[in-house]
Amino acid sequence: MSHIGNFVRRYVQPLCERIAAAFALLLLAPVFALAAVAIVIESGRPVFFLQTRVGRGGKPFRLFKLRSMRVGAAGRSITAGGDPRVSRVGALLRKYKLDELPQLWNIVRGEMQFIGPRPELPAYVEPQDARWRAVLREKPGITDLSTLVYRNEEEILARFPDPERAYREELLPRKLELSAAYGRVRNPGADLKLILLTARYSFLPNGFDSNRILKTFLERA
Repeated sequence: MSHIGNFVRRYVQPLCERIAAAFALLLLAPVFALAAVAIVIESGRPVFFLQTRVGRGGKPFRLFKLRSMRVGAAGRSITAGGDPRVSRVGALLRKYKLDELPQLWNIVRGEMQFIGPRPELPAYVEPQDARWRAVLREKPGITDLSTLVYRNEEEILARFPDPERAYREELLPRKLELSAAYGRVRNPGADLKLILLTARYSFLPNGFDSNRILKTFLERA
């Protein structure tokens, strides 16, 4: 039975996720078109933003996003709430997590999956850390428990005088711990619930309660 499970996990599940992601891209084509028009009207091209992230096994790949910052914007790699680099259209895309939708293409390419630890910038990855070694064994995902719990990450970081330091020293360790904790309780039912809650709070962010989310998934851990 374990051999069947391993076969499904290694071959069947990735194929199904690629097909589902391709279908979702087709279904969401009107959303991409509207977002592209809004981005170009406000700040021109490019529509997409590509950034190097670290994937499974420490292999780098190019992450796709809808561009939410002004063209030529430079500065720190971490974005906190109220960042002047974020355009008006970009702020709307970020609020509803629409800027993340192009990562469906990363799933089609086999670089990501729907549920898995979020891929980080190379500067934040520490392969010698046991927590990172565990994370890098998994293919990164569009969402996981830490992504959902810290969906308001930019607002949290805005409270700190040095958001980049706060992310590296406080938020990132917590996210790694949550990713590991979810891995210990993960099952198909939990995955489905996680996807549904991610979609719900992306499009209806009001009423979000991180403590309630934690209890939903980890109260039996």
